Amino acid sequence: MMFLRQLRGELRKLFARPRTYIGYAAFVLMELLILLVYRLGGGQRYMRELIERNGYTFETYFSSLTLTFTVMILSMVTLGSIFFALVAGDIVAKENEDGNLRLVLARPISRLRLLLVKYAAVAVYTFSFVFFVGVTGYLMAVAAVGWDGGLFVAEPKMKVFAVYADWGAGFARLVAGAAGIGLSMITLSSLAFMFSCFRIKPAAATILTLAILFVDMILQGFPFFRPYEPWFVTWRMSCWVYLFEYDISWPKIIEAYAFLLGLNATFFTIGAFSFGTRDFKT
Repeated sequence: MMFLRQLRGELRKLFARPRTYIGYAAFVLMELLILLVYRLGGGQRYMRELIERNGYTFETYFSSLTLTFTVMILSMVTLGSIFFALVAGDIVAKENEDGNLRLVLARPISRLRLLLVKYAAVAVYTFSFVFFVGVTGYLMAVAAVGWDGGLFVAEPKMKVFAVYADWGAGFARLVAGAAGIGLSMITLSSLAFMFSCFRIKPAAATILTLAILFVDMILQGFPFFRPYEPWFVTWRMSCWVYLFEYDISWPKIIEAYAFLLGLNATFFTIGAFSFGTRDFKT
């Protein structure tokens, strides 16, 4: 109960910062722009060609579910990573910069407990942010094309293709995919949290996280690195797409998230060790 109280206080403090809401506003504007392009611009022609080329009717599968999936896969790793790195890289380093950690550590609380509360707050923020994007994207897509229709999924990079004519089945897969994205993005937040525990500025923690992420994505794009794809963090983070397969390959998904869970534990351990050896008195 005490941990939940501390977590609630940490979340209240996290959401009291104006920069926490930058990502929410940016994603709402981006969703509006993407849906506008897909509703009125060349995006609709592209979707028509893609759907009809695979032998399906455009009117059935150009739906709110398909547009929501498109918004999530186009934006979450690229744009979402910026805001996850910003918030997680800020949560410890900013308090140290402002001098708040001296006051906090004057109370009878261990440094490990303090970090566990902050890490839990970052994980809650990451997971809730993904579902915020999914819900707002779906509502905007409903306003644009209506609520009915099936789900059309085509992701050549991960070799996933699936079509769900039933709205209920498609919606269930979309919710499962959002949960998978949330779990994947916690790894990115864990990396930023680790850097935030170091003796560096909040901006430096964010920049280092994004640098590692984009280098990982760029190297993965080279053909001669293709045999080593399973060792890339961003490739493992993209395994949430497997949740849209007809017959879900649970061994692949469990392996991917076990890999990410190991990274999360490693990042937290390194950050906790660095934080535990620091001197906040002088």
